[in-house]
Amino acid sequence: MSEDPIKLLTDIPSVHAAARGDHVAVEFEGRRLTYAELDRRSDQVAGFLQQAGVRPGDRVAWLGRASEAWYEVFFGTAKARACFAPINSRLAPPEIAFILGDSGADLFFVSPEFFACAEAVVAQVDRPIRLIGVGGERDGFEPYAALREAAPAPELTRPSPSDDVLQLYTSGTTGLPKGVRLTHGAYAAFLELRHQVPGFAYAAEDTVLILMPLFHVAGTNISFSGLAAGARLVLMAEFDPAAVLRVIAAEGVNHAFMAPVMINVLLQTPQIADTDFSSMKTVCYGASPISEAVLKAATERFGCGFIQFYGMTETCGAGTTLAPEEHRGELFRSCGRAWPTLEVRVADEAGNALPAGQIGEIEIRGPILMAGYWNRPEATAETIRPDGWLRTGDAGYMDEGGFFFVHDRVKDMIVTGGENVYPAEVENAILGCPGVADAAVIGVPDERWGEAVKAVVVPSPGQEPDPAAIIAWVRQRIAGFKAPKSVDFIEALPRNPSGKVLRRELRKPYWEGRDRNVG
Repeated sequence: MSEDPIKLLTDIPSVHAAARGDHVAVEFEGRRLTYAELDRRSDQVAGFLQQAGVRPGDRVAWLGRASEAWYEVFFGTAKARACFAPINSRLAPPEIAFILGDSGADLFFVSPEFFACAEAVVAQVDRPIRLIGVGGERDGFEPYAALREAAPAPELTRPSPSDDVLQLYTSGTTGLPKGVRLTHGAYAAFLELRHQVPGFAYAAEDTVLILMPLFHVAGTNISFSGLAAGARLVLMAEFDPAAVLRVIAAEGVNHAFMAPVMINVLLQTPQIADTDFSSMKTVCYGASPISEAVLKAATERFGCGFIQFYGMTETCGAGTTLAPEEHRGELFRSCGRAWPTLEVRVADEAGNALPAGQIGEIEIRGPILMAGYWNRPEATAETIRPDGWLRTGDAGYMDEGGFFFVHDRVKDMIVTGGENVYPAEVENAILGCPGVADAAVIGVPDERWGEAVKAVVVPSPGQEPDPAAIIAWVRQRIAGFKAPKSVDFIEALPRNPSGKVLRRELRKPYWEGRDRNVG
């Protein structure tokens, strides 16, 4: 095989523009963006950013609905040697304001659905923010397309491997999101590995369906892999099950990444009985638990190879992979084996590697790890050991064959529908609700979402709080997906001698009899 000319993410538009410029790179709601157009427009974005005073290392923020413009702005930002920081549009305005403030971004690209939100957000940030409207008009928002077309030619220099190219925010145990710094070097390692990892080795003739949000590493990685191959991306900004099934058949989709909740919903959609899946080659999944029953039913109905990915934003999504032929017997419960060039181990608290069969914390080391958390040296030091091992926060074990099994979480993070929720943040939102004396939040099994957020509440003396009122109280303070789906009441929370809530004891009755605690 000849050497791949794509070494960095910024090579993707120019290499394919020269080789197959009229080929469609991104198709979205009837609009087609060719590789030649992607290269030209991302150059224009880079020129605009430089004209606007964006310097190498600066952050450029995005909030809103995904579209072909997302790719133009991302690659333009990367060409300008700046760092793209897309914000989770499902967050509440105070959370978005914190991220915008923390990122230091002065340019804020926003889609029309979030114009009002963006106005409220910038009012909470203590520096001038330039608002740019993508795909719509509103007073106070400069039009993206006009700015792009009027931009001067950029002065392009090749990015350094140490340059940050993408900053994705992940929630923290304190409730404050942390910006994960992903570099050109880390993504260079990712691009090199894609030829060797099942589920990323696409062909130029392939069609890749993008369903995952582009503020998540799953959405970005599938996009980058597809574009690096010269394939066609079919982007869907919202997950509409019936529409997804229509697109798979009509567009001849070959590859897709889905959160387990998406797979489960598709299986329950009536139109699936008549959907033609003959074009499908692989379905990748990850980001939250999946039951064996759902996985087996999906494998039979889709008739293609299923591939599990286990990783995290801090590892560019890399870690372990369970290939299609490994989906059998006991391995259905495994998250697979380590990627080539990556080291994955199970370690004790002191960082000593544990032998096969012993439960400890899963750790990952290799060239694909984050550079650290933006402005959080203490959090970085807590996550990455001095010898380079990144602590995932997941407990598990490795079998004699090198397959990893996730057993439980060292940290108490809940993964619901592919979104990370930290109990401390939800508990802080609950406390203060009338009638609530104490509260703990846990993840419980949910056939649709993988895990659902449950609040276990101690009522104030003489009070009988309404569960619906507690949930409504929380939804006014944090993002809706973080709010409890249900509320149970208890006389007292179990705590250890130091006063820490024993969430494991609270979770135990809900997970008993389950053969797969965490996906």
